[in-house]
Amino acid sequence: MVASVDLRRPMDAVRELRRCVEEFGAVALRVLPWLWDLPPDDRRYYPLYAACCDLDIAFCTQIGHTGPLCPSEPGRPIPYLDHVALEFPELRIIAGHIGVPWTGEAISLATKYPNVYIDTSAYKTSRYPTEIVEYLRGHGRHKVLFGSNHPAWPAPDCLAGLDRLELDEPIRSAFLRENAIRAFTLPS
Repeated sequence: MVASVDLRRPMDAVRELRRCVEEFGAVALRVLPWLWDLPPDDRRYYPLYAACCDLDIAFCTQIGHTGPLCPSEPGRPIPYLDHVALEFPELRIIAGHIGVPWTGEAISLATKYPNVYIDTSAYKTSRYPTEIVEYLRGHGRHKVLFGSNHPAWPAPDCLAGLDRLELDEPIRSAFLRENAIRAFTLPS
């Protein structure tokens, strides 16, 4: 389970996050910057980042352009997520939606920071940018997680064409399972 909270009242949000972890077993917090029109380095997120570190849960966010007709700038990885990763080195960050059109920035952050990961949610394998596929096949093999965005993008639809990515078995296994286990600290 992944929790979500109201950023307008940060301390109530921290209490709700703790409740979701304690009562429901939430393993992450997910906040979409475009929904609030607030980049992830806004002060209202910071109590939640501290709580995520204290609770040892991941922080999931959306990077890149938005699907809805909203400003995309809050989803730009650099400088916003870069600031967060610098200031909260213990925070495990899962940056969803690949980061298009700033995929290079997302890859740069995932390469720079041990606790920053990229997930492929909202993209079918046929639409992955070449640079994310090359990163996954290379030095990013432990930093990219499969994601779907179910129910809008069901997992089987997003996985169709996976073989065309030509991932060897260890990379494929890491992409589909092991990277998520590490990023979310799930039992293996």
